[in-house]
Amino acid sequence: MRRPYLLVSGAWLVHVAAWFLPIVKGLDTFPKVVPGWYAFRVASCGVWPCEDMHFDTWFGAVLSALSAITTLLFVLGSPWVILRGSHSMRRASAWVAAISFIVNVHWYVLFGSDRSDLRIGYFLWWLSFMFLAIGLFDFTQPRSVDESKESQSA
Repeated sequence: MRRPYLLVSGAWLVHVAAWFLPIVKGLDTFPKVVPGWYAFRVASCGVWPCEDMHFDTWFGAVLSALSAITTLLFVLGSPWVILRGSHSMRRASAWVAAISFIVNVHWYVLFGSDRSDLRIGYFLWWLSFMFLAIGLFDFTQPRSVDESKESQSA
């Protein structure tokens, strides 16, 4: 299996795992830990108003909404890009994934002194964007002559 497929498959595996692993140490509704799917729900409150969730600042709501959007792009967009996307679409999607990786570090930064409350699920979710970006950038690299001869002979 080619390296880009391994990286993208690994990104998807890590991303899916993060949905079920703890993201952050408990909130009022989850006394011990918050799983990834619930963190996505909370982040979505930046776009969809939730009765039990309100953001203190407008930029907190915007950053949460961006996190939810990047997650949706990952889940819905990346399979389409891999299966049907053109070379330029893959390149653009690689840049989107790289920017998503940078944008989503805001959780670590904004948690400040409470960043020790972040759990393995957050870090896996965050790194999945980097793995996806690297894999998509690999897809856009020209294949070597030896590799193309190998695939023709197979």
